[in-house]
Amino acid sequence: MPIIRPIAQLAFACLIPVSLAAGQGQTPPVPAAQAPAAQAPSATTVGSPSTTPATVVHANANLVLVDVVVTDQGNAVHGLDKEHFHVFEDGHEQTITSFDEHRAATVPASAAKPVALPPNTYSNFPAYPQATAVNVLLLDGLNTPMADQMYVRRQMLQYMGKIAPGTSMAIFTLSSRLRMIEGFTTNPAVLAKAVQNPKATAQPSVVLDPQADQAIDALVGDMAASGAPGEAVSNMQQFQADITAFQTDQRVQMTMDAMQELARYLSAIPGRKNLIWFSGSFPISLDPDLTLQNPFQATREYGDQVRETSELLAAARVAVYPVDARGLMGLPATAASYTPSTNLMPSTSGKRGATTSAMINVPNPGKDNAKFLTQTMNEQASMKAIAEQTGGKEYINTNGLKEAVASAVENGGSYYTIGFVPPATQLDGPFHKIQLRADNGGWQLAYRRGYYADFSDKPSAHNPGKVSLMVAATLHGAPPATQIIFQARVLPANDPLLKDAKLPDGPAGELTAALKGPAQHYIVDIVADPRGLGFEVTPDGVHQAAIEFTLVAFNAEGQCVNYLDRSFLLKLKAEQYAQIKTTGIHIRLPLDLPPGPASLRIAVHDLAAGRAGSLEVPLTVAAR
Repeated sequence: MPIIRPIAQLAFACLIPVSLAAGQGQTPPVPAAQAPAAQAPSATTVGSPSTTPATVVHANANLVLVDVVVTDQGNAVHGLDKEHFHVFEDGHEQTITSFDEHRAATVPASAAKPVALPPNTYSNFPAYPQATAVNVLLLDGLNTPMADQMYVRRQMLQYMGKIAPGTSMAIFTLSSRLRMIEGFTTNPAVLAKAVQNPKATAQPSVVLDPQADQAIDALVGDMAASGAPGEAVSNMQQFQADITAFQTDQRVQMTMDAMQELARYLSAIPGRKNLIWFSGSFPISLDPDLTLQNPFQATREYGDQVRETSELLAAARVAVYPVDARGLMGLPATAASYTPSTNLMPSTSGKRGATTSAMINVPNPGKDNAKFLTQTMNEQASMKAIAEQTGGKEYINTNGLKEAVASAVENGGSYYTIGFVPPATQLDGPFHKIQLRADNGGWQLAYRRGYYADFSDKPSAHNPGKVSLMVAATLHGAPPATQIIFQARVLPANDPLLKDAKLPDGPAGELTAALKGPAQHYIVDIVADPRGLGFEVTPDGVHQAAIEFTLVAFNAEGQCVNYLDRSFLLKLKAEQYAQIKTTGIHIRLPLDLPPGPASLRIAVHDLAAGRAGSLEVPLTVAAR
């Protein structure tokens, strides 16, 4: 049964993470006793690429999955079954058709010491039990003051020193755009290094500018003190309010764009994802200011944007855990550095208190405190809304930021997945509300609040999109897939170890012609464990399997620079099959890479059984 893989599908995978910057993590190595035998690649082990399409079976199962975290006074509730729950859609109870409990894994210390492989050799053998959920740390510099950003990083370094073994985490930053600083890894040292990466250091927001705000406020005060006409002073105040509203518009749009980009990226990763978002946040609304000429000109309402983004995150099974990076805040007027804002009032003169056109600045600490409380409440309201709508939990008014992360990881790793099948007639596009109830009314339930009933095989703005198994396996920065275990040796073609080897000639990779500058030829030797493949035995005793090997290379900015995809049909006689169970399945693949930092994604795919294995290798490609 010959097979071929459509090249366009892999090209799509290559385009997914274009705007993400690469991390430099390394997959934990495989213990020697568990690894497939590492022998020289054999050209006769794998069959030749084939050219006829394989049969593909399509099936639609309109199963709605709802992850729910159940707590009792902050502690996870374990051991429940589906009889403890009731699920409602648009007020109508549904039959629970699937139910699973997930618990945060307890990993023994010995699991943290995998046996090292030879130099330049990597494996996707899991050094830890597979996590019930993966975690994403988002350090938001767009909405967070500099001093608070620095405090967050100090707290995160302390957390990395005590992180539970086996915790899978990736690190992103948000400034002018979303950046991946480190892909998913269970290595605390790699995570700590990523937090100290220059790309992750604290930096001024590209939109927030407290000094400019203070300068305008001082200018308004000076105008009043110099006897400027009241209308001119009022116009300047209105101008200041309009600038603040415009800056908030920019922050909200950039933040929501980044969240939606994360939703699409994380949708390719199976299971639950916990997004721990360190931020000063943005206000969910800007209220009217009755001291302005036009109190309503600078008002804003961002609830719809927050809700739409939250629904996209929930569809990708992303639960958001916002953490207010500013910690516990006191009232501004109680601080030693407090400077009253400009509070203008018409001046009076004469015995009867006649007003003049001049304005005077009257310090009003009460007004400053009230404005601060309203703004803080609106900013934390956006955090609460995103957490509630995605099934997460907000952490506000606390200086224990590292404790908040530990709590979010624990909270998001212990949950139940409830599935139900709505009526087929409900695949109609509109939003459907979900409500969960538990028999014990004292338990707290955190879960997504609804979904859009769109057809899975048609484009929709309401969901992050459906991706194939191979796209997920080749996604830059994603956790390694471990259904098929393999190891890979990655070397430049001019390495002395390859001196006498027979190497593929000519350009290697679908994008080689587009590479800038002289490319470096790399050789990847893969040894796959056949126990992860689904072999079919024919009546004449031949063992056959359809297998695909893929290489995808990314530069330091997370852009796909080259890829190679090869599919084979294995037809092995009984003695050959017995041999590969000892030696493994060998394949040698070449790929041309441009000079500089790079990440190479390696994937193995069983086309018939629908299983995959993948890992990511950090490289520094030398110039030729």
